[in-house]
Amino acid sequence: MIELRNLSKRFVTADGPVEALNNVNLTVNDGDIYGIIGMSGAGKSTLVRCINMLERPTEGSVLLDGRDLGALSKKEMQGVRREVTMIFQSFNLLMQSTCLQNVMFPLKLIHTPKAEAEARARELLTTVGLPDKANVYPAQLSGGQQQRVAIARALATRPRVLLCDEATSALDPKTTQSILELIRQINRDTGITVIVITHQMSVVQEICNRVAILEHGSVVEEGDVSQVFSRPRAAATRALVFPDMAEGQMSSGYGQLVRLIFEGSVTIDKPLIASMAMECGIAANILGASTRTVGKREYGYMLIEIPGGPDELARALKYIGNVPNVSVQVEAAYENKGVAE
Repeated sequence: MIELRNLSKRFVTADGPVEALNNVNLTVNDGDIYGIIGMSGAGKSTLVRCINMLERPTEGSVLLDGRDLGALSKKEMQGVRREVTMIFQSFNLLMQSTCLQNVMFPLKLIHTPKAEAEARARELLTTVGLPDKANVYPAQLSGGQQQRVAIARALATRPRVLLCDEATSALDPKTTQSILELIRQINRDTGITVIVITHQMSVVQEICNRVAILEHGSVVEEGDVSQVFSRPRAAATRALVFPDMAEGQMSSGYGQLVRLIFEGSVTIDKPLIASMAMECGIAANILGASTRTVGKREYGYMLIEIPGGPDELARALKYIGNVPNVSVQVEAAYENKGVAE
């Protein structure tokens, strides 16, 4: 288990002090694939570097199974870094070494016998799908292949935690998908805990079971991925989950904004909004939507404006409330305004 307790990090710059992290509290359980997401400058990379003490926190503590990493000696931290390894956006491979030599490198540092290190490295190249690339140099590989070698190298010392710092940001969507599937498979096969640092909500949605949202160095929302995605509370979370929606830009200004969250509702022949108009006489204005159908079930959101006053809103909410697996968030009220604020 990894625990971050009241973690803060400040840097001193030429323009004055910068607070990169502010009182962060998180718990990552063994076997989790835990996503940490935020926009550029949110503090994600600083946070992941504090987890393995590449950056020392200004305040607070990082605990690995109850051990305060900040209290360990340099030699003890070397042992921890064999348990907590890392992969990066830029792969960070040794370009003058073969793939086999790259994977063997961390084993060489801890004086593993050469034959044992080579056997382990070849085993890992097979695990990541590159058994035939042992004697190939990184420059001869695609970006996805280089990241697979980096993953193999990170696994060489049989770590318990794998930190992924924007590990798929430099890859195309198809390659990203294959790398995420590899990480998920390694998690299933070995039980390794994975912490994924990313600005891409799709990455979190694909493989993570829990997620924390960072904004300006603080955690603004945290929980199970399904819960956070279906009911985002913080404005920063909504901006990440619903990036294509500019709320209120199409509002008439004479109603109430309501967000419908589709959590696996069964698709029907008669659309929900049209049905409400016919049966309740409430012609809602659809401001934005992002839904997808998986099988015969609907997932995603719809932002609508309910015209009229409290009575119309109450009737609309009652009607929608009878639809299984559709939840409602009342966003804001407007009174004779031309645009939403």
